[in-house]
Amino acid sequence: MIRIWPHQRVGDMAMLAAVFGFLGAKIFNSLENWSEFVRNPIESLISFSGLTFYGGLICAALAIWYYAKKKGIGFWHLNDAAAPALMLAYALGRIGCQVSGDGDWGIVNSAYHTGENQKIVLNKGNQFMMTIAHNNIFYINQFGTQDIPHKTVIAPDWLPNWLFAYPYPHNVINEGIPIPNCAEQYCSYLPLPVFPTPLYETLICLILFGIIWGFRKRFKVPGTLFGFYLILNGIERFFIEKIRVNAKYSIFGFHPTQAEIISFLLVLAGAGIWFFLTRQAARQQIPANK
Repeated sequence: MIRIWPHQRVGDMAMLAAVFGFLGAKIFNSLENWSEFVRNPIESLISFSGLTFYGGLICAALAIWYYAKKKGIGFWHLNDAAAPALMLAYALGRIGCQVSGDGDWGIVNSAYHTGENQKIVLNKGNQFMMTIAHNNIFYINQFGTQDIPHKTVIAPDWLPNWLFAYPYPHNVINEGIPIPNCAEQYCSYLPLPVFPTPLYETLICLILFGIIWGFRKRFKVPGTLFGFYLILNGIERFFIEKIRVNAKYSIFGFHPTQAEIISFLLVLAGAGIWFFLTRQAARQQIPANK
């Protein structure tokens, strides 16, 4: 008889995560941008742009859970092993969003506008409204109104402006207005710079990864480390949504985004998992490190 250890199943689980993660990311993105999906469903589904992280996370997790159960792999131990890697992978994945300019950015920072050579320039007087008026067609097509979501934040003197306002030149979705004298494939930039939220998430999630990794051995009950990850992940994404551009739902007078709803549920799920498993361990009097 050949004995196969759980770590030898990593390749299979990685393939399942890749396939179902991509499918889930596309499905959730289609639900979040329903009008675009209805207009061109085939292109929406086969395009490698337009991926929703939580959709990929949920569908990949369900696929791996089914596989682990079928192969007799401890579910909570598997989740705990994946928790630090999930946070690190999310942080690294956001680097791709930042450098490519895939549209996964924040709302406009109305303290600045984009000047010549895509340099960030501090607004004076009514420059913000003048820039909107000058690029009226672009903003009407994007938001359906000139009343675009924005916040005004001026960078401290000791920090670079691009940490607070970035125009995403040469972005891969060709969002914005044409770059003068550019003959490349991607020749657009944002006339009003936005908050670079992918960069923020990379920095925040690297810190959260360090916290999870540093405290991992203090979690004695299987599954509680994963619950801790869900709580941190949900809190981080819920608050970053406050300065991100996303479609909103209307639910009983509230207008949350899809990510806000899911992140709120993740926090509840993480707290519930922690409470349930610790109570269960206390009742069963499970010895430490078992």
